[in-house]
Amino acid sequence: MSNGQRIGARVLRRKPIDQLTHPGSEMKRTMGVGHLTMISIGATLGTGIFVVLGQAVPKAGPAIVVSFVLAGITALFSALSYAELAGLIPASGSSYSYAYATLGEIVAWVCGWCLVLEYGVSVAAVAVGWGQYVNELLHLVTGLRIPDVLSQPPSAGGVINLPAVLVVVLSMLVLLGGSKGSARTNTILVWVKVGSLLMFCAVAFTAFKAGNLQPLFPLGLAGMSAGAATLFFSYIGFDAASTAGEEAKNPQRDLPRAIILSLVVITALYCAVALAAVGAMPWQSFEGSEAALSRVLTENVSGDIWPILLSIGAVVATASVVLTVLYGQTRILYAMSRDGLVPSVFAKLSPKTGVPFVNTVVVGSFIAVLAAFVSLGSLADVTSIGTLFAFGLVNIAVIILRRTEPDRQRSFRVPFSPVTPLLGLAFCIYMMFSLGLPSWIAFVVWMVLGFGIYFGYSIRKARLAVPSGQ
Repeated sequence: MSNGQRIGARVLRRKPIDQLTHPGSEMKRTMGVGHLTMISIGATLGTGIFVVLGQAVPKAGPAIVVSFVLAGITALFSALSYAELAGLIPASGSSYSYAYATLGEIVAWVCGWCLVLEYGVSVAAVAVGWGQYVNELLHLVTGLRIPDVLSQPPSAGGVINLPAVLVVVLSMLVLLGGSKGSARTNTILVWVKVGSLLMFCAVAFTAFKAGNLQPLFPLGLAGMSAGAATLFFSYIGFDAASTAGEEAKNPQRDLPRAIILSLVVITALYCAVALAAVGAMPWQSFEGSEAALSRVLTENVSGDIWPILLSIGAVVATASVVLTVLYGQTRILYAMSRDGLVPSVFAKLSPKTGVPFVNTVVVGSFIAVLAAFVSLGSLADVTSIGTLFAFGLVNIAVIILRRTEPDRQRSFRVPFSPVTPLLGLAFCIYMMFSLGLPSWIAFVVWMVLGFGIYFGYSIRKARLAVPSGQ
């Protein structure tokens, strides 16, 4: 067999589903459907609704409510595929593990590498946003702000972003305490931020004016679609529950329920917030507003306490996102390390807490440094490409497994397959090509780096056995 054939056989080797969960080395199963649902809501409901709304309303006008529904439907296609595979393959690696079982090792590596980009950069970005919310809350309460030298990276005129470092370190310490304790902490944070958004709706509806919704489509259907494309990124994170496959008490039953339930809750809350916001303030006033919800309350509702309470909710919301997405990042690397694709140190578990201790410390420290000294800017868009790529692979995996493993028991089945997964794939491709050239260039550079690591290290260290003679 030639070298080319040997390499080709290695990169296309697939891992049997029964080997993905590693029964002899599982983490502690402590999470029920409630905890899993809160993980997905915690990873999704946060920075998006507090920030991206101000960017999307000028594109869609009052039709922003319809845009949220359209974006939610787009996410639902991939969520259904995630639900089927999460019940079928209850492993820690999310779409990475699904790709390993269906599309081969090289595709699994690419998928895992995309998830590293998605989770790592997005955690740093959200941590930077958390620091800004803390500064805003401090200003509302005391009239003071943290000096730029301690709250901005060098590229923005500061020296170090200490608030961003603080929230990453605190989240890392919570995760080191064990998955059960971190799940409880996240559940509390999720209820606080859901409560703050419900409070916003209740207060904003007191200033509701029906005339602000007319005409409903001032920028046409194209504007509504453009708003939906922007808002789709508010849904990134609903797949976080699938990274907890080996810490769920009953993953076959609870993972599909958690994924679908979290998406329904998030979409309903998003639509309510959007309706309250555009009903209280003319949509033209949202232009250039980064803190749109705070502005709605400040300019249209009497009482200084409401913007303060909302800012508290924003601080809690972004802290919850940092915690849950950091959790997902460590579990992705845990699965890849256990397979030998990255160094084995990332798979070592603490005998006391059952969590990947070194993994959590290394990842948390790296992200803290990134958040402290780097102004991420538009680089955050690159995480969206990585996410959409992973979503697309999940839809493909459903179709393949329906053909290769038709008799395997499934606790949830995507309805109208293969039409539904194909629609999910098509929406992912459409969203990817709606992003700009700089994001694609950064994505290609990241992929080149990833292939260098794979062919230089992972292909030789992978634990998946190579048939004799190859």
